[in-house]
Parts: sequence; C-alpha cells; structure tokens
Amino acid sequence: MTDISSEKTKNTEFEPTRAIRSLSEDVENSMLDAPRSLPAKYFYDERGSLLFDKICDSPEYYPTRIESALLKEVAKDVIDTSRPEYILELGSGTSRKTRHLFDACSSSQCFPVYTAVDVCDEILVESKNALEKEYGWLKVNTVSGDYTGGLGNLPKNNAKNLFVFLGGTIGNFSPKEANVFLSEIREVMTPDDLLLIGADRVKEPEILHAAYNDDEGVTAEFNLNLLEVLNRELDADFNTTKFEHYAYYNPLLSQIEMHLVSMREQKIRMKNLNKEVHFLEGDHILTEISRKFTRVELERLLIDAGFKIEKHYEAEEMKFSLILAGTD
Repeated sequence: MTDISSEKTKNTEFEPTRAIRSLSEDVENSMLDAPRSLPAKYFYDERGSLLFDKICDSPEYYPTRIESALLKEVAKDVIDTSRPEYILELGSGTSRKTRHLFDACSSSQCFPVYTAVDVCDEILVESKNALEKEYGWLKVNTVSGDYTGGLGNLPKNNAKNLFVFLGGTIGNFSPKEANVFLSEIREVMTPDDLLLIGADRVKEPEILHAAYNDDEGVTAEFNLNLLEVLNRELDADFNTTKFEHYAYYNPLLSQIEMHLVSMREQKIRMKNLNKEVHFLEGDHILTEISRKFTRVELERLLIDAGFKIEKHYEAEEMKFSLILAGTD
C-alpha cells in the first residue's frame, strides 16, 4: 500500500489491478446490438455529478434524505466506535453526507485525514476546496480512479482506517459483482479497520418508481446526459430529443431498472469508432440497476464477502440501512 500522508497539490491516480474496459470497448461490447447496456459509471462526468447532486434534493428521491438523516443520527456512535486515523470514501462525489462524520469527528475530538476516491477529477478538486474551508482541521487527499478495477493499488495508510461506501451504490452491482467488490474491500482491510456501508431496503413499488421518475425531470436529464457523454467522447451524433428516460421497479429481482428508449427508428454514427448503430422504435439501453435489499439479504451479502457485522443502524421511515462491519 502507498502512503498518501504527504502534501498533494493535485489528484493522485491509482492504477487498477485488472483490466478495465474503456468507454470505447464497453460500447463495442454491449451497445452495438440488442440487448444494449452501459455501466452506470459513465453518468458521472462533471455535469452528470452535478445533476445527481440535484436529484438528491428532489422531494421524490428519498434515499439521500433518509440516509443523510440516519447518518446524522448515528455518526457520533460510528466515530466513537471506529476512532479512525483515516476516513477513505469510495465514490465520494461531493461528500455531502460525509460531512455528518466530520461533524461527529469535531464533537468527539477525533481528527482523521480524509481520502476521497472518485472518477470525476473536477468534483474531487471542488470538494477538497470546500471541505478544507468548512473544517479547519481537515486534511483532504483526493484520489482519481475507478474502484471497479480492483483495489490492490488503492493508496492506503497502515493506520486505523474507516472505509466508507454510501448512497446505496452497492445496489448498482449485480449479486456476483457485489460479492467481488466487497471481497476486494475486505482484502485491503486490516483487523483494525472498519467499513461503513449504506444500502436501500425493499419498500412499496410506487415509492421506488417515484424516486426515479421525479416530476421536475432531473433524473431524466441525468439519464439523457449519458448520450451527451457518448457524443463528446466518441464523436457520436445522438439526438437526446429522440430518446426518453424510462425507469421502473422489477419486483422479481427487487431492483430499479433505468433505460434510455429510442422513440423512433434511427441510425447513430460514432465517428471515433467508425461504427453505426441502428435503433428500432422502442429499442432501449439499460443504463443502471439499483437493487433493494431486505435486512437478511444485506447482512448475508456482507458475511459472504468475509465481513462481521458490528452494528446495523436502520431508518424506520422509508427503510434504509447503514452497517458498520469489520473483518471476520
């Protein structure tokens, strides 16, 4: 592991431990023919990250509100239990909810270094500047990288670490992917480290449907922004007015599925790939899944990856879980 306690003036990058497909490779592998899909990580360019932050403020999107309220309630217990020297957050984004942990640190006179890991360089820099201004004691290290490529090269200190993975993001992984990812976190942890993970729980389908179909249309804009990413990165000619956002809850798999649906027959040219994609009316691209868990399913997921449940915090309203887990 690399020590990252020294002063940094720009984002540190960490190399994956296994090959990660590029956007071009993902498009060629899963976009040229039906059924089409793309990994959700491509949502999060600078505009997408800001749009997601806006989604979090929409009245329909309960996960951020409920998780934030729960984290505020239990943050002091989390910090007093873990007493971390370093807090390392995977997929940190704007670190909006993590501030509850920093407030608890201030209250408990525990002053860890914060390592924010994300794929968006611009958001990392903006978050670092804002956090160090808000918390005079806080040192922020920013690490740019794709954590889905393995964590073996993740910069980590040989001290007491609190790993943080919030937002219910574990639900964006298939069951197999989730087990692999959690096992990789477990492998880089020491017996003194703890993991704080947030996950959404199964609830009424109409509540879930509304959360991903807000009246203001921000989620639709967020979803359609993926086409703008393809236009920019692949010199493609997607017309976002010819696609529509479609999200629904699949009760058989206990997951939200989010799609972009072609509203007419059309051909899309991707000049950088020298490829053309033919969409029929009604053809769609699966852009995200968001799995919802029962309490038993969530705890079993962690135990199967080699964790021991230390504490399970639950929000009664709009069921949501935060779990503090150690190595088994």
